[in-house]
Amino acid sequence: MKYTNYDIIRRPVITEKSMAGMNEKKYTFIVDIHANKSMIKKAVEDVFGVSVENVTTARYIGKKKRVGVHIGKRSDYKKAIVKLKEDSKTIGFFDGMEQ
Repeated sequence: MKYTNYDIIRRPVITEKSMAGMNEKKYTFIVDIHANKSMIKKAVEDVFGVSVENVTTARYIGKKKRVGVHIGKRSDYKKAIVKLKEDSKTIGFFDGMEQ
Protein backbone atom coordinates (compact mmCIF):
# COMPACT_ATOMS: atom_id res chain seq x y z
CA MET A 1 0.00 0.00 0.00
CA LYS A 2 1.26 3.46 -0.91
CA TYR A 3 1.31 5.98 1.95
CA THR A 4 1.45 9.74 1.59
CA ASN A 5 3.18 11.87 4.20
CA TYR A 6 -0.17 12.97 5.59
CA ASP A 7 -1.28 9.33 5.98
CA ILE A 8 1.79 8.56 8.11
CA ILE A 9 1.51 11.50 10.55
CA ARG A 10 -1.93 11.27 12.17
CA ARG A 11 -1.85 13.97 14.88
CA PRO A 12 0.48 15.64 17.38
CA VAL A 13 0.52 14.63 21.05
CA ILE A 14 -0.15 17.60 23.33
CA THR A 15 0.74 16.62 26.91
CA GLU A 16 2.90 18.14 29.64
CA LYS A 17 5.67 15.62 28.97
CA SER A 18 5.69 16.22 25.21
CA MET A 19 5.68 19.99 25.73
CA ALA A 20 8.69 19.69 28.05
CA GLY A 21 10.52 17.76 25.32
CA MET A 22 10.13 20.65 22.89
CA ASN A 23 12.94 22.50 24.71
CA GLU A 24 15.28 19.73 23.49
CA LYS A 25 13.74 19.85 19.97
CA LYS A 26 11.77 16.61 20.55
CA TYR A 27 8.28 16.47 19.05
CA THR A 28 5.73 13.70 19.61
CA PHE A 29 3.22 12.43 17.05
CA ILE A 30 0.68 9.65 16.73
CA VAL A 31 1.61 7.89 13.47
CA ASP A 32 0.27 5.08 11.31
CA ILE A 33 0.76 1.73 13.03
CA HIS A 34 2.43 0.22 9.94
CA ALA A 35 4.91 3.08 9.38
CA ASN A 36 8.59 2.42 10.10
CA LYS A 37 11.18 4.90 11.38
CA SER A 38 12.54 5.85 7.95
CA MET A 39 9.01 6.54 6.64
CA ILE A 40 8.26 8.72 9.69
CA LYS A 41 11.55 10.63 9.30
CA LYS A 42 10.90 11.34 5.61
CA ALA A 43 7.29 12.42 6.29
CA VAL A 44 8.27 14.88 9.06
CA GLU A 45 11.07 16.35 6.94
CA ASP A 46 8.79 16.79 3.91
CA VAL A 47 5.72 18.15 5.74
CA PHE A 48 7.44 20.55 8.17
CA GLY A 49 10.66 21.36 6.27
CA VAL A 50 13.02 20.39 9.11
CA SER A 51 15.99 18.01 9.41
CA VAL A 52 15.50 15.02 11.69
CA GLU A 53 18.31 13.52 13.77
CA ASN A 54 16.54 10.37 14.97
CA VAL A 55 13.12 8.80 15.52
CA THR A 56 12.01 6.71 18.50
CA THR A 57 8.78 4.70 18.27
CA ALA A 58 6.53 2.85 20.69
CA ARG A 59 3.49 0.67 19.97
CA TYR A 60 0.52 0.66 22.31
CA ILE A 61 -2.15 -2.02 22.44
CA GLY A 62 -5.67 -0.72 23.11
CA LYS A 63 -7.34 -1.56 26.41
CA LYS A 64 -10.51 -3.59 26.69
CA LYS A 65 -13.37 -1.42 27.95
CA ARG A 66 -16.81 -2.30 29.19
CA VAL A 67 -20.02 -0.27 29.48
CA GLY A 68 -22.72 -2.39 31.10
CA VAL A 69 -23.01 -5.64 29.19
CA HIS A 70 -21.24 -4.28 26.10
CA ILE A 71 -17.54 -5.07 25.76
CA GLY A 72 -15.33 -3.13 23.38
CA LYS A 73 -11.68 -2.29 22.77
CA ARG A 74 -9.79 0.94 22.24
CA SER A 75 -7.80 1.04 19.04
CA ASP A 76 -4.09 0.21 18.90
CA TYR A 77 -1.73 3.07 18.04
CA LYS A 78 1.93 3.94 17.49
CA LYS A 79 3.67 6.98 18.97
CA ALA A 80 6.82 8.53 17.46
CA ILE A 81 9.19 10.92 19.21
CA VAL A 82 11.13 12.88 16.59
CA LYS A 83 14.38 14.63 17.58
CA LEU A 84 15.48 17.44 15.30
CA LYS A 85 19.09 18.37 14.52
CA GLU A 86 20.58 21.30 16.45
CA ASP A 87 20.84 23.51 13.34
CA SER A 88 17.27 22.72 12.24
CA LYS A 89 14.43 25.19 12.61
CA THR A 90 11.54 24.41 14.98
CA ILE A 91 8.17 23.08 13.86
CA GLY A 92 5.86 26.08 13.50
CA PHE A 93 2.72 24.17 14.50
CA PHE A 94 3.94 23.91 18.09
CA ASP A 95 5.26 27.49 18.50
CA GLY A 96 2.18 28.99 20.19
CA MET A 97 1.78 26.09 22.67
CA GLU A 98 4.92 26.47 24.75
CA GLN A 99 4.61 26.56 28.53
